[in-house]
Amino acid sequence: MAKQDYDALAKDIITNVGGKENVDKVIHCITRLRFYLKDEKKADSAAISDLDGVAGAVYNSQLGQYQVVIGQAVEDVYDKVIDQLGDDVVDAEATEAAVEATGGATGGSNKPKGFFGTIKYGFQLLIGTITGSMMPVIGLLAASGILKGFLTLFTFNLGWIDESSTTYQIINTMGDSTFYFLPILVGYTAAKQLKSDPIIVAAIAGVLVHPTMVDLGAKTSKNFTEFLGVTMNATFLGLPIHIPSYTYSIFPIIFAAWLARPVGNWLKKVLPLSLRSIFQPLFTLFIVSMVVLVVVGPVITLISSGLAAFINWIVTLNQAIAGLLIGGLYQVLVIFGLHWMIVPLISNDIAQTGHSVLNGLINFTMIAQGAGALAVWAKSKITNIKSLALAGALSGFAGVTEPAMYGINLKYGRVFWMANIGGAVGGLIAGLFKVDMFGFTGSWIGFPSFFSKTNPNNIWYFVIAGVVTTVVSFIAVYFWGFKDSDVKAAKEAEQKNVFKDAVQ
Repeated sequence: MAKQDYDALAKDIITNVGGKENVDKVIHCITRLRFYLKDEKKADSAAISDLDGVAGAVYNSQLGQYQVVIGQAVEDVYDKVIDQLGDDVVDAEATEAAVEATGGATGGSNKPKGFFGTIKYGFQLLIGTITGSMMPVIGLLAASGILKGFLTLFTFNLGWIDESSTTYQIINTMGDSTFYFLPILVGYTAAKQLKSDPIIVAAIAGVLVHPTMVDLGAKTSKNFTEFLGVTMNATFLGLPIHIPSYTYSIFPIIFAAWLARPVGNWLKKVLPLSLRSIFQPLFTLFIVSMVVLVVVGPVITLISSGLAAFINWIVTLNQAIAGLLIGGLYQVLVIFGLHWMIVPLISNDIAQTGHSVLNGLINFTMIAQGAGALAVWAKSKITNIKSLALAGALSGFAGVTEPAMYGINLKYGRVFWMANIGGAVGGLIAGLFKVDMFGFTGSWIGFPSFFSKTNPNNIWYFVIAGVVTTVVSFIAVYFWGFKDSDVKAAKEAEQKNVFKDAVQ
């Protein structure tokens, strides 16, 4: 739901709980507005539940609260409710207690039991946190991806813009800014979701993408030591560490947003009130940044390096098998930001040989995710789902899959996996035809990268594999990956989960 709708939503909620005169107090927990009403019978639960942005409404007789389920945007809606009702209905201590009682952003009383249940719950929580953190910036990502795609078309394919011109540089910066500073944007949104301080987490993200850090990550030298194949290109307090490129990344800053909450809360307890305003953000910034730089960053780099080596081995072993595996699974790496260690392999291929088989295979995973979102657009009759899906599809076909994945495909998980079937089939066909790629920009908008001087059929093999990818992904998602009832089911599941702890 767009943020500009919060005023209207707050107004409709107030009206349907009986109006301003029927409200004594309003507090909130991590997902719900909790009204203390003078007469709960005046509340119209059916009307409230039908509002766009509300997952349900229920009166909790044990607590004497009328609870309206909002979800992740509860604080934003609460702020608008208070703006309209006035500060007389605020109870800050009760709100803080309600948030703590419902387990914060990552807790709750309904965690599953058993090893496999815990693994499933943890994975769902991780994906939910990632998608929830990405949702507020999906529009920007889609717009930036489309802009970059058209810039590539106008510059390298049509020759309308000179690559060396300042016009190109300015427009390219417009397209790149969202991706380059993505850790800051995601850090802010993740902190709001995970109940950390958004400003502190944004500042930690600023550390990761600071020009000095970017320069450190780009340094290479024979004098640097290596550990498990990873170059230690910096030292921190005498400890050799690896500084990767954090631009375009999301997972390290989401981890930082999660860690900043317990660290900040602990500092809040131990620091004197007179020192808290300065030293709490200072120590939180230092501690969390240190953990990310010394531990998380290198661990992600090790995992990514191992995956890169494995993928490179698969490609050189058998291109058809590689196409099948990469086409079906590569976008899983994108979810966690692990795909960025594959980029150096592609860059090195293009720099050394002028082409990249690996990039050619990855290309079909982008087409697949875009086609999956396009199928949702074609099938859905829900206006906001259609608009989000179309933007994701256009961005996917322009070579940027994140808007489609985080906005639609992962949120309704079958879409993602059904689309991957198309990617696997397309990758297999491309591997059998031994499709090669002679440029960096992929998906449909990167078709000129498949023109070959030595193999005139290469472009037609690309078209065949791309069409098959699009058709298979579209059909799989349209018939087996999505239906509008999934949207309702997702809302009902959220309502069910949050109502389980309604007695807290």
